[in-house]
Amino acid sequence: MALDLVDYEHKAQEAVMAFWGNREKAKQKQIESGKADQGERAGVTAGKNMDGFISLIIDLIKANGLAHAKIHQKRAVLTLPGYFRPTKLWDLLVMDKGELIAAIELKSQVGPSFGNNFNNRTEEAIGTAHDFWTAYREDAFGDQPKPFVGWIMLVEDEPASRRPVRDASPHFPVCKEFQGASYQQRYDILCQRLIKEQLYTTAALITSPRAASTTGEYGSLSDMTGLKSFVTSLAGHAAAQAARLE
Repeated sequence: MALDLVDYEHKAQEAVMAFWGNREKAKQKQIESGKADQGERAGVTAGKNMDGFISLIIDLIKANGLAHAKIHQKRAVLTLPGYFRPTKLWDLLVMDKGELIAAIELKSQVGPSFGNNFNNRTEEAIGTAHDFWTAYREDAFGDQPKPFVGWIMLVEDEPASRRPVRDASPHFPVCKEFQGASYQQRYDILCQRLIKEQLYTTAALITSPRAASTTGEYGSLSDMTGLKSFVTSLAGHAAAQAARLE
């Protein structure tokens, strides 16, 4: 049976428009309440700006054989046990017949500051995955097949994220792939290596300009980390789990 990708391109455009629209609404509320000095932080903390992508993921799960799976989005039921820490809060969990089918994180980063945020996101992504798979190895989720573990990052497409970046490393040279790489390229390298090292089943980088609030415009830097690879992999995993559990 062919996989159902649920018209993901159109739904991704809608998700992108919602992302930028929600940020702008949150920022406007902060200005009206006299808290304009919070700047870009207001748009990050005021709402679930990636909800459109969560809706896309839910549609994929349901359309590929897991219509009756329990899909958790509320904070109270989004924690999983860890190995190096007691629990980890995820953005989306999919359960079916007592098994963990998928755990997914959705992140975003907009300008003007990309440097420290990139390092923080990188450390968080690697640490989360290492903790998760160690817990899985130690049967924290019971005796079950490997779940799908996904990571989606949306980065603002603007001059600062496309500009080559220089690094200072006085003792040893920076890996050649990162030398002169922009923050968009660095996120793409990160996603590729998260996949190659099997830290995540797949990881996607989505780039989008602020003007996409009316157009839904988005892009990618490579086939491996594009949204199509992510949705295809997730749809395939859902279909395989549905066939196994029926």
